[in-house]
Amino acid sequence: MAEDTALAAQPSSKDIRLVISASSLGTIFEWYDFFIWGTLTTSGILQRSFFPQGNELLATLLAWGTFAVGFAFRPLGAVLFGFLGDRLGRKYTFLVTITLMGIATAGIGLVPTYAAIGVWAPAMILLMRVAQGLALGGEYGGAAIYVAEHATAGKRGYYTSFIQASVAGGFILSLAVVLLAKASMPADTWTAWGWRVPFLFSIALLAVSLWMRLKLSESPVFKAMKAAGQTARNPFVESFTYPGNGRRLFVALMGIAAGLTVIWYTALFSVLSFLQGPMRVAETPAQLLVGAGALGGLGFFILFGKLSDRVGRKLPIVVGYALTLVLLFPLFWLIGHAANPELSRAADRAPVIVAGPHCAYDPFAAKQKDACGQVLDYLSKKGVSYTKAQAGSVAVSIGGMPQNDVSPAALDAALEKAGYNLDKVTPSGREIVLILVGILGLALLSGMTYGPVAAVLSEMFPPRIRYSSMSIPYHLGTGYFGGFLPFISQYIVARSGDPYAGLWYTWGVVAVALLVMMFFIKESDLIKD
Repeated sequence: MAEDTALAAQPSSKDIRLVISASSLGTIFEWYDFFIWGTLTTSGILQRSFFPQGNELLATLLAWGTFAVGFAFRPLGAVLFGFLGDRLGRKYTFLVTITLMGIATAGIGLVPTYAAIGVWAPAMILLMRVAQGLALGGEYGGAAIYVAEHATAGKRGYYTSFIQASVAGGFILSLAVVLLAKASMPADTWTAWGWRVPFLFSIALLAVSLWMRLKLSESPVFKAMKAAGQTARNPFVESFTYPGNGRRLFVALMGIAAGLTVIWYTALFSVLSFLQGPMRVAETPAQLLVGAGALGGLGFFILFGKLSDRVGRKLPIVVGYALTLVLLFPLFWLIGHAANPELSRAADRAPVIVAGPHCAYDPFAAKQKDACGQVLDYLSKKGVSYTKAQAGSVAVSIGGMPQNDVSPAALDAALEKAGYNLDKVTPSGREIVLILVGILGLALLSGMTYGPVAAVLSEMFPPRIRYSSMSIPYHLGTGYFGGFLPFISQYIVARSGDPYAGLWYTWGVVAVALLVMMFFIKESDLIKD
């Protein structure tokens, strides 16, 4: 960091521990607030509460679309709070963001249901998600930069890796609170109103975060810049006009943020949705498995953040991308076959083929237009994989056996006869071990590509415009490529009938990110101390 003022007093070990712990805990709580919506969406309870009923898949797509809205507004939050962070300081900016996030999350827990107030329910939810997106757009950059500007160059990757691990920690905390809340009350109470408790719990987390962060002093780098009169007058404009920053912004967006975020969301939300949906794993076991895998994978973020201090920032990310392209599908195949072996064997032994003259399926339609679409709608809701074919009339084949009657009751009987067990299952023994191996494999890939990121993004941009320059491309990449991943993946699966087809979105984004990292940035391009 050429412009970092070396004269700024170096913090003591005690100060560093406070900086890391306060910043990391605040990041955990902030991401808990943001992720609790996605965690509960996988269980279906938010769909039933805030959206019109009658088409289960449409309600799910709307819920994931609402999840994505928060991500869509993160770049605007990055612009707003990045400007404030570069002009007014790191500390007070992320105090504002965490307060906004806590209030918005608690607000979701107070919104009446769709049955009570109609379309005002999803409208109010959208407003809260917008506020959450704005807050998160300023939070991550502030916390990451605050830690980076307290760290020496030889330990910056290690220190900032705790911020990266804290993002996963927010997801784990969201699962833990949901599981504890469900276990503490009867099932009908949870369904009626108990699901609101995790949202309202945000008030307690906000109080702890403010208490810890108010103890912090301003970043020594920012204090030195301010004393020297070197702060940017308009950091947003300078982010696009500073020499060489255009290429850095492109790399940060397409080479770093887009690639790492689709891996991260695939490793967590896609796995959770995959287990509870197509693999028919019961809700609580699925959440426990993903939570245990995510917890076990936290060390990978620290490991590769620390390793980047020795081998450079670029190498772990590039290797992680390359391994993802090779291992993504095999790891999901491992998880899928272990999660529900009977269902997987039935799909292999007795594949379902649906044929018709215009066999089109519209996931957004309340009712499909023709008989073939209605069959696909039925199979999609059941989580049964299928392939489509052209024919003069609607026909269904299960394991090579034509089905003359394609009514739901007849298809239920035919699927059961072919060995399809569509009841919810709970894996045990060897299956649990294999699922955890698959999840830990995905966590390893995420740790390789995510662990060094706070350090590399901090080092890519000069201090006077660092908050804005880092936050804008990061939240554009994570907000749009990652935030819309569950929605896009679910849509691809619904249209194709293949529970693994949504992974092609992740694969394609990672392939582009790998090319950008290989050819558009060198280790020497980073701004060092």
